[in-house]
Amino acid sequence: MTLRQLIESSASALEQAGVVFGHGTSNAFDEAAWLVLWQLGLPLDTDLDDGGTDPALAITQQQLDQVHALVTRRISSRQPAAYLMREAWLQGLSFYCDERAVVPRSLIAELLVAGELDYWLPQGSARLLDLCTGGGSLAVLAALAWPQLVVDASDLSAQALEVAQINLQQHGLTGRIRLLQGDGLAAADGHYDLILCNPPYVNSASMQNLPPEYRAEPALALDGGPDGMGFVRGLVRGALAHLQPAAVLVLEVGNERANFESAFPRLQAVWLDTSAGADQVCALTHAALAALNTHR
Repeated sequence: MTLRQLIESSASALEQAGVVFGHGTSNAFDEAAWLVLWQLGLPLDTDLDDGGTDPALAITQQQLDQVHALVTRRISSRQPAAYLMREAWLQGLSFYCDERAVVPRSLIAELLVAGELDYWLPQGSARLLDLCTGGGSLAVLAALAWPQLVVDASDLSAQALEVAQINLQQHGLTGRIRLLQGDGLAAADGHYDLILCNPPYVNSASMQNLPPEYRAEPALALDGGPDGMGFVRGLVRGALAHLQPAAVLVLEVGNERANFESAFPRLQAVWLDTSAGADQVCALTHAALAALNTHR
């Protein structure tokens, strides 16, 4: 059996089992390739069309059994593959991942790495806050993209921050990123030039209908209350107290734009283009937030 054949048969098993993707992959083939290559200890850019001429790609019976066991576990547990492998990839970087934190997948990451957020970073900026940091992936990407910044990363969950600490060590950033524990902005320390936030925003009806792969993640990091805006309301009310005058809050709301605009009809948000469209991540300026608070 060739490497491609093994991946294709694994993909077929995943597809027939009806597992749900979205934690790093979007289809059965990509997920199967990820699982197989990880189990075999091969890099993700391995040439799948080698045809078996490379001795390193010869599949032994033991390896077949190991791959089968991993794919079977993915199907039976309905856990995201990242939890099974203890690894997630975001914008080309590897992150440690387990059930204490959500699997890294924020759309803010692609904007950050592509340089799309440079425009929103005021000249002379010194401090950034990654609010609801979870396993710390956005904080790590921000620290690498903007080495001039000191980064704070906060979360309510002490367990999620344990995962974040592992990732800071993995990327050599323990001296650049400070982890803070607290509810929302309660842990924020002073004023920031940019706040990034991928908060809990899933509305209650959607929470009840989440597939098992998403229910395997900490509900605390997903559940935004009846309209998904429970956490966001407090953030919008309190952000001004922690933003420099030229600063911006970059906020992800996923599929909840309608509920966001219903909750804040007067708020002038700038919606940013992402691979998922221009209705999932917005930039809220200090001026826009100040104007909203003035009209309360």
